[in-house]
Order: sequence, then structure tokens, then C-alpha cells
Amino acid sequence: MLRLTPLLLAILYGIAMYRFSAWRTARELDARSTELADPHLLAVTGRLARALDLPRIKVHIYEIGQVNGLAAPDGRIFITRGFYDRFRSGEVTAEEMASVIAHELGHVALGHSRRRMIDFSGQNALRTAAGMVLNRILPGLGMIIANGLTALLAARLSRKDEYEADAYASALLMKAGIGTAPQVSLFGKLEHLSGSGRGMPAWLLSHPATRDRIAAIEANAARWQG
Repeated sequence: MLRLTPLLLAILYGIAMYRFSAWRTARELDARSTELADPHLLAVTGRLARALDLPRIKVHIYEIGQVNGLAAPDGRIFITRGFYDRFRSGEVTAEEMASVIAHELGHVALGHSRRRMIDFSGQNALRTAAGMVLNRILPGLGMIIANGLTALLAARLSRKDEYEADAYASALLMKAGIGTAPQVSLFGKLEHLSGSGRGMPAWLLSHPATRDRIAAIEANAARWQG
């Protein structure tokens, strides 16, 4: 029983972290977001809604300056103020913004958003348990190694989710009559807009390499159109 104690403690820690993270995320989003009311973007989200046989798709603006979109564990879709400002300045088109919203809808529809919170708690439990074991073998280095292994696992799972959400978005955009061209063109702008991912190996990134995502989108579109 004593041998199992560290593992049980790690699992309890992971569950506690999951609940706390979910609560903190919901509280932060509630406090710093407002519902999107832009008529141009509402027009394209209306096209997505009709393709899904929904009365509407509610989108919120999250008041941070980063360029990003996100899907909350409760199913809500957000674009950041930084992203919306790029649209208002003409750097991003309404159709390109629709591709972001379609991508986040994919995360919700495929269960990624909720599962990521669960994965987060599991990864914390794994990190803690592995760190305890490895520290006995390599004192002082065990937790560092455990952190690195957990980060690699999390990045791999995240990249898989991104490809799946991209495919969902492509299918939805095609069904809505928007097509995948805005999805591809936005990827050509994203690194410039966000300044992220430069100089990092693809296997360490939580998102796949841009060129690989574009290739997958184009391959899916060609296959489905054929």
C-alpha cells in the first residue's frame, strides 16, 4: 500500500488541478469576454450555422492582445481581441476569420476541448508520479526528465488534435460554400501575425508545422472534391 501512495497522491493531485483549471478558465473567460456583434463576421458565421443546421453560432471576443482562437471546455468559441483587431485593420478577411471559428468548432465537435482539460490533469499526475520515481534513481534530475517527457507527450497529442480540427474546418467551410482557400491563406499569415513558432523543431510545437497543415488541407480538399 505504501508503494502505491505516491501514485494515488499524483492521481488526486491531477484531479484537483483539473477542477481548479476548469474553474479558473471559465472565470477568466466570463470576466474578460463579450459576444461578437460585428455584422460582417456574423454573416459568415451564419453561413457556417446553416451548413450545420443550427439557428446561429455564438462567438465571443476574449479581451487579450494575442492573435488566437480558442474553444472552452464548456463548448463556447472565442477569438481574441488581437485577432479581431487584425480583421478590423484589413489584415485578415471575414472568410479567414470564419476558418478560425470553424477550426474551433472542430475542437468542440470532436471533444478536444473537454478532453484537453482531462489530459492536463492526467499529465500532471504522470509528471508527478514519474518525477517521484526518477528522483530516486537520479536525484535532482528526475523531475526535469519527467517534465520533458510529459511535454513531448502533450505536444504530440495536441498536434493530432490540430490536424483533426483542420479537417473538420475544411469540410465545414466547403459545405458552407466558403471553401478552403481562406483557411490556407490565413496559415500563410499566421506566423507573421502571431510571431510564434520560429526556430523551434516541429516535434516540440503544440501545433504542427504550417506547411504540413496546408498540405493536409489541400490533400483533403482534393480528395473530397474528387
